[in-house]
Amino acid sequence: MFIKESELILNPDGSIYHLNLKPENIANTIIFVGDQDRVSKVTAHFDSIEFETQKREFKTQTGHYKGKRITVISTGIGPDNIDIVLNELDALVNINFKTRQVKEKLISLDIIRIGTSGALQNNIPVDSFLLSAHALDINGMLHAYQINTISNTKIEDAFIKQTHWHTSKSKPIVVNSSDKLLKRFESNKTHKGLTATAGGFYGPQGRVLRLAIQDAELNSKMDAFNFNGIKITNLEMETSAIYGLSKLLGHEAISLNAIIANRVLGDFSKNPNTVIENLIIYTLNKIIE
Repeated sequence: MFIKESELILNPDGSIYHLNLKPENIANTIIFVGDQDRVSKVTAHFDSIEFETQKREFKTQTGHYKGKRITVISTGIGPDNIDIVLNELDALVNINFKTRQVKEKLISLDIIRIGTSGALQNNIPVDSFLLSAHALDINGMLHAYQINTISNTKIEDAFIKQTHWHTSKSKPIVVNSSDKLLKRFESNKTHKGLTATAGGFYGPQGRVLRLAIQDAELNSKMDAFNFNGIKITNLEMETSAIYGLSKLLGHEAISLNAIIANRVLGDFSKNPNTVIENLIIYTLNKIIE
């Protein structure tokens, strides 16, 4: 199938529209960070950097860490940005830009997110690492795609029932992480859980400034959710989109969070930058194991 110019948009230099990247610019192992300033904090540990570019919030550096070629990309905030980044990364490796056709042999990328978050359960302490074994989509972006093959209906139905989910909102979706990457990155230094992904920072996460929210009790309902021991461990804005699109496109994905706060206990890290730095080093060393 020929992909029209309006669907696959390329810059005059042949790079893909938003990311400003060409296929040769990226590795098959990719680290996502939200903040563009965090890209250099990761690549500061590299032995060398061979390529870098930035367009808008999307900053990319590709280099080598102890012989392993790795690309680090800042995604910005939110599931809508993840939609751009993951579709364009997939296009870079799985679409021939000259013929505008999908390649016969597809490439699967390893995608590792390094983020920060606050814990929603009292057994996950500040300054710890959290792996998202599952992601709960409460933002609705994934409903633009055919998702029947990737959703976990048992957890979804339990969440809808336990939280009395409002029927006017998008149906929640639960997507599992990559089994391969979960096994690689878990250790006695990590906790595992279900990460909820909201579509905004204020109302969608239960924060009230001047606007009343649809369900003032939703956060407490989410804190109390339990499906056969699976609990919602943290709330952020990217993981479900990463997991859902990766599953649909055939890529492996895992999300790691530095826990810098615990909402239940009211704790906040005294050295958040140190926790993030420790997670970066942990992630890089797990990649090369």
